[in-house]
Amino acid sequence: MLIAFKLKLALACAAGLAGPLAVAPLVSEIATHTAGGEPAIVEIAAGSFLYREAGDFTRAGQQAEAPLRMIRFNRPLRIMRDQVSSADFQLCVQDGACRALGRDVAVAPDRPAVQVSWYDAEAYAGWLSRKTGRHYRLPSDEEWAFAAGSRFKDDGAPVDSRDPSKRWISRYERESERGSSDTTVYPFGKFGLNEHGLEDVSGNVWEWTSTCFVRSRVDESGNAIRPTVNCGVRVAEGVHRAYVTDFIRHARAGGCAQGVPPANLGFRLVREETSWLVSVSQRRSKTWPVRS
Repeated sequence: MLIAFKLKLALACAAGLAGPLAVAPLVSEIATHTAGGEPAIVEIAAGSFLYREAGDFTRAGQQAEAPLRMIRFNRPLRIMRDQVSSADFQLCVQDGACRALGRDVAVAPDRPAVQVSWYDAEAYAGWLSRKTGRHYRLPSDEEWAFAAGSRFKDDGAPVDSRDPSKRWISRYERESERGSSDTTVYPFGKFGLNEHGLEDVSGNVWEWTSTCFVRSRVDESGNAIRPTVNCGVRVAEGVHRAYVTDFIRHARAGGCAQGVPPANLGFRLVREETSWLVSVSQRRSKTWPVRS
């Protein structure tokens, strides 16, 4: 064991990774994977939660507050405890299935892969599925919000039908308060565990979801209707919800389609045993708008 440790350390030094990065990942490497080499998975029991729909909404030609709904899931959700690490992503690169990470991204088992596009995340999910024989995929925004629990930030802004400008003022104030985000890529565990046992949720890495950006009208009952779907822009979740162009790897360089751009773009995956989210037809009968 000691010889193996010294060999790893020597190799790391030869690669220019001497110092903390050469030692700390050796511990994290064991903690973030199962005995079979698969990523550590958290299973969240089936249940219900309040969800603010993602997208842009209007009513009678004016901006409207996004519908708030009670969503019910009838199967458990199995999701990675940690974000995909840069070292794991590098294995996909070495196999020729993923695009290389940026030169300034530290490749280590205890650091999340960042500066990855939605397409990069999709490529990794496909590679991991082929490697393990299991089905890994990006979570939907609903699934991510359910897993995030109390760390999911409701980005709803109140709307005064007599003065729609108040909504824009509210959004401006909220965006201004966020300011510049810390772009440091910290080791896993920096932002702690949420109540479901997921690490670093809503830290300074925003996570890609499979959900497309949608513009919808809201009817008098509070339901979204006549959606216009733009899958060239995807929802990314972190300290706040962001809408990011799918091929962008670094949103701070101008790829954020709306709001304050994410500090870092990364991801974690769902391991799908069977479809656990209720079907669209079931959801229509089992979800309802909540007046806020």
